[in-house]
Amino acid sequence: MSGVEELKAKHRATWAAGDYASVAERLVLELGPIAVERAGIEPGMLVLDVATGSGNAAIPAASRGAQVTGLDLVPELLDVARARADAAGVEIDWVQGDAEQLPFEDESFDVVLSTLGVQFAPRHEVVARELGRVCRPGGAIVLCNWTPEGFIGRFFKTMGPYLPPPPDYASPPPLWGSEAHVEELFEGLDVELEFERRAVTFEHDSPEAYIDFMAEDYGPLVKARELLEAEGRWADLRRDLVALAEDSTETSTGFRAPSEYLLVSGRRAVSP
Repeated sequence: MSGVEELKAKHRATWAAGDYASVAERLVLELGPIAVERAGIEPGMLVLDVATGSGNAAIPAASRGAQVTGLDLVPELLDVARARADAAGVEIDWVQGDAEQLPFEDESFDVVLSTLGVQFAPRHEVVARELGRVCRPGGAIVLCNWTPEGFIGRFFKTMGPYLPPPPDYASPPPLWGSEAHVEELFEGLDVELEFERRAVTFEHDSPEAYIDFMAEDYGPLVKARELLEAEGRWADLRRDLVALAEDSTETSTGFRAPSEYLLVSGRRAVSP
């Protein structure tokens, strides 16, 4: 197994850990409909949701009458997505696959979506090429990505010193929330880009309760906790994350903190 394959196997295990569907349901459910609205999805459109997770963008796209394919690296998440789609009464083609090697022909889709998904694939430039490749000329690419400056960007920055460094070829996920980085990724791919910074609000009973919830259900922190508990360092990271949450909350009681994301709207150019 190559180094890239080993890393992706670790990513698969990370996102299968905990209960990402619970995190998405509680914290970021609104982002799927936002991406679908921005893309202007209409009945009959062919739509691909890359790194679909529990289907937060795929399901509202299908609810508009689109023909939707949801792709994810993690089969456990696809099982949850199927159940959610069944409950919503929509049909979606679920595919286990890699955002860096999409198993589709060139120009297959009218719309390509990803909400908080593709930014976690290790090789950003490979992903950008794949997103552009499968989008038809005139089609839309709409992404929601955590920014480096936002709460989740700082959340990962806080975790960084406690964890083994990533390989040189793997870019930090929050870079997908930087306008300059995204422009560089799509350079030469005939995709016209627009950006808008927005925020989603996280709420919980307290900063401590929020971090403990994430440590139980959010795959990256679940795996970090497991590693650091074995090393006797989990209490230190938990303390630093609670301090971040306390610094970020807008209320004196409970926990209420905005987390900034970048809404990327791309349109693939039509050749003259």
